Amino acid sequence: MTTTEEATARTSQVTVLGLGEMGAAIARTFVDRGYRTTVWNRTASKSTPLVDAGATAAPTAADAVAASPLVVVCLLDNKAVEEVLASVESEVAGKVLVNVTSGSAGQARAIESWATGRGAAYIDGKVMGDPPYVGTPNVMFPFSGSRTAFDTHEPMLRELGGIAYHGEDAGLAAVEFMAQVAVGYELLIGYLHVLRLVQAEGVDVVEFTERVAGSVAIYPPLLTSMSKAIRSGTYAPDLGPLNVQAALMDDMIDHRESLGVEAVRMREVKRLMDRRIADGHGDQGFSSLFELLGGPDLNQDPSSEGPRATTSFSAATRPTSRPDSAD
Repeated sequence: MTTTEEATARTSQVTVLGLGEMGAAIARTFVDRGYRTTVWNRTASKSTPLVDAGATAAPTAADAVAASPLVVVCLLDNKAVEEVLASVESEVAGKVLVNVTSGSAGQARAIESWATGRGAAYIDGKVMGDPPYVGTPNVMFPFSGSRTAFDTHEPMLRELGGIAYHGEDAGLAAVEFMAQVAVGYELLIGYLHVLRLVQAEGVDVVEFTERVAGSVAIYPPLLTSMSKAIRSGTYAPDLGPLNVQAALMDDMIDHRESLGVEAVRMREVKRLMDRRIADGHGDQGFSSLFELLGGPDLNQDPSSEGPRATTSFSAATRPTSRPDSAD
């Protein structure tokens, strides 16, 4: 095989381990875009539709890894990843492993250490979107890890959707994923609390939401301003001085409790404001509450947290949501 042929093979062949909804969508995208795709799943019957579409089914995970220079891993959770990687250990040298299974930054770094210790390059990735949108701009894949491996396979990875590379630290894709998802959950639970409040007052929740949607445009500049204040450590009175905001919080808490609506989130904000004011920072803005968020939860005894989950590769925090399965 000539050098050109070897280079073409490296960037036109791919293996996908795990054919749950997300793994199957990834594999199907590669097949449809003309890549020589090898697939494997514990339940072999899941490979049938992909074989009918042009993929090759491998009898074992080790055979699947041996078939391609690029191996995409999309399994249920970190435990499943560990089990499958242990079964293919003899085949990973010289391969590029791209793991898009949900998990923590610590888990990503542990798997990278395991992979590089066995002669493989490692890229960690996360999926921000749903299986039907794989292969379109409506799904986003943050990646981190080996820059060389990412540059080599970037055209193939771009087939999956929007992609972004976050750096050589393999944990950064997980950091991005978890942070983005956390913003969504924090926003939505706050939104649900407010809907409970306005509904209790007899306001139509759809009409209210339409009005709120019209004011969303004010937030991106505010968020940017707050992030710059946090980076510099200089806190202007965004949203007004805390001395003024704290008084408003009392009204908001009273309003919720008078209607039987949970006020725990507002009370947390009020406690943070009161602490910041007591420390002599009442002239600063809401963003300055960031300075109080580095310690244990305000309502939890740190000693009650219990041990963190670990991985057999190394210590790591628990995984996040479960996007896929190899069962």
